[in-house]
Amino acid sequence: AQMTTPIFVVGLPRSGSTLLEQILASHSQVEGIAEVPSFDQVIRKLNVRHQKGSHFPEAFLQMTAVEFAELGQQYLGATEKYRSGSRYFVDKTPTNFIFAGAIRKMLPHAKIINARRHPLSCCFSTFRQLFYDGQNYSYNMQELARYYIAYQQLMDHWHTVMPGAVLDVEYENVVADQEAQTRRLLEHCELAFEDRCLRFDETDRPVATASSEQVRQKIYTSSLDAWRPYEPFINELIEHLDPILEGT
Repeated sequence: AQMTTPIFVVGLPRSGSTLLEQILASHSQVEGIAEVPSFDQVIRKLNVRHQKGSHFPEAFLQMTAVEFAELGQQYLGATEKYRSGSRYFVDKTPTNFIFAGAIRKMLPHAKIINARRHPLSCCFSTFRQLFYDGQNYSYNMQELARYYIAYQQLMDHWHTVMPGAVLDVEYENVVADQEAQTRRLLEHCELAFEDRCLRFDETDRPVATASSEQVRQKIYTSSLDAWRPYEPFINELIEHLDPILEGT
C-alpha cells in the first residue's frame, strides 16, 4: 500500500494558506481536510502520558525513533475521520508552524509549506478580521507585531536546523506568477504538475475559513497593499514591526 502523505500548510492567519490549500486540493491525488486539531491533540496526549516527567518539547529528548513513528501513526489515525482516502491530504492548521520540528520527527515523509505574506499586509488583515474563535493576540497592534516577529524567528530557526524541510511560499509571488509558484509548490510535495491546480477557483469543495469567499475567485491583486490607506492609523503596528520591515 502507498504511504499516506500529509502536507502541512502552516503560517499566520490571512497569509494565503487557504489559497495554497485550494491550489493543492485541486490536484487529483490530494484532498484538503481544512483546519483540524489532530496534531495538537496528539502532542497534548503525550503531555498527559508524561505527567510525572517532562512535557513536549523536552519529552522528545528521551524518545526513540519507534516512539516518534508511533506518534506519527496516532496523528494519521486521528485525521482518518476527515479523509476519504487520497494519497495526499492537506492539513491547513496555521498554528502547526510551532510543531514543524515535531512533524519532521514523527512523519519524516510529510511535506511542510509555510504561507508567508508581507508583515504589514498580514498583520493589518488579521487586525481587521473578527475571528470566530481564538487569535486573541490579534486585537492589539503591539501584541500582533510581537506575535508576528516571534513566528518569523521560529521559522528562521526551522530553516536553520532543518534546511530544505519547509518551503516558504510568498502570497505576493503567487499573485504575481501563479504558475511558477504552483510548480514550486507541487515539486516540493513531489507531485506531478496538473493544469487543474491553476484553475483552483473551479474546484468544488467546502471552505470554512475567513477566506471562504475569496478562494471561489481567480487570484486578485487588490489585497496586496490594503493597509496603505490606513497608514496614519497603524503607526503602532508599523513601529513594532520595524525590526523585520527592513528587508521587505
